[in-house]
Amino acid sequence: MRKTSSIYTTQFWLLCVSNFLFSASFQMMIPELPDYLKGMGGKEYIGYIIALFTLTAGAARPFSGKLTDTVGRVPIMAIGSIVCFICSGIYPFVHTVFGFLLLRFFHGFSTGTKPTATSAYVADIIPEDRRGEAQGMLGIFTATGMSLGPTIGSYLVGWTSIDFMFFTSSAFALFSILILLNMKETLPKEQKQPFSLKLLKIGWADVFEPRVFPAFLVMLTVSFSSGVVLTLIPDQTKLVGLTNKGIFFTIYTISSLVVRLFFAKSSDKYGRIPILMISSAIMIVSMIMCAFADSVWLFVLASILFGFSWGFNTPTLMAWTVDLSHEDYRGRAIATTYIALEAGIGIGALVAGYLYKGVVENIAIPYYFAGFLSFVSLVYLWVISRESVKLNSLEN
Repeated sequence: MRKTSSIYTTQFWLLCVSNFLFSASFQMMIPELPDYLKGMGGKEYIGYIIALFTLTAGAARPFSGKLTDTVGRVPIMAIGSIVCFICSGIYPFVHTVFGFLLLRFFHGFSTGTKPTATSAYVADIIPEDRRGEAQGMLGIFTATGMSLGPTIGSYLVGWTSIDFMFFTSSAFALFSILILLNMKETLPKEQKQPFSLKLLKIGWADVFEPRVFPAFLVMLTVSFSSGVVLTLIPDQTKLVGLTNKGIFFTIYTISSLVVRLFFAKSSDKYGRIPILMISSAIMIVSMIMCAFADSVWLFVLASILFGFSWGFNTPTLMAWTVDLSHEDYRGRAIATTYIALEAGIGIGALVAGYLYKGVVENIAIPYYFAGFLSFVSLVYLWVISRESVKLNSLEN
């Protein structure tokens, strides 16, 4: 597909709407899952809710990256939505801790496939000098889905039942599939191959794209905070006196939308590294505030700053990944950065669950750890920015 001077094409808007439905689908159940698992007698496994999901998402990335570069962008996007559709509809029929955790394991394949192909599709149809803006605009729809999803999920559980919420989640995923049926494939014909089992043979080169290591490392360190937040916030919401367990997610996503709306072009204009340094600094402050959040106002302020950080982080890191990648291996490069995302979230969730263990006095410790890793990201970005300045001065 030929790139145009405008990002506002029919294909782009279809992609945005599909992403909205997909993200709302898997996100709407997040605030309710801890209590759902506790009701089965699995209180000690709360950290696994996110960890298992992200484990399989990360494991799927090398396959989705390779298939995105060979079979096509649209089929891989569809596979992700189909997995989400099926798994969401199965939750009401699972009533054991083992069955629940197994389902979370398989559900993770959905986010391990669709976002990889989606980012590659965007890179195909967007001019190079507008990648940051495009990722920001796409992120607005994704973030809106992630914002409304938890609130919708908690509302549906209070209004009807958790089973109805699961079925609604499944319906959202189904609609995201139907939209994809009208998408035009963008993978060049000379690269396309019919699917075969040999394409599932993965080597190290399919797992990690070394060109995008800087983006990989930054994503890994900052995404740890998301795993901590996803694990602890449902309980912390009740501790500060709020009833809707999705409110933190809604607030931080709205704040990330504000960033994407007004600063979508910032990394295209000022550079990827400066914007990432700003977002890492904001993340540090957010994690410290989460650790001290014993009142509603501090809790809300922490969620706003968390949203600001991710509003800058996500589109900038994906645009930086495409900048660093080779055009023929764009899917692999994007998958590599997403592996860092899933690994960071999964490890963060496991560490948070292990350190917290339902004990209120321990809830601040994972946040301090997350803040420290964001500081590591900030230092790394400062070092490579200094090296870049020295290199440019030598060349001139």
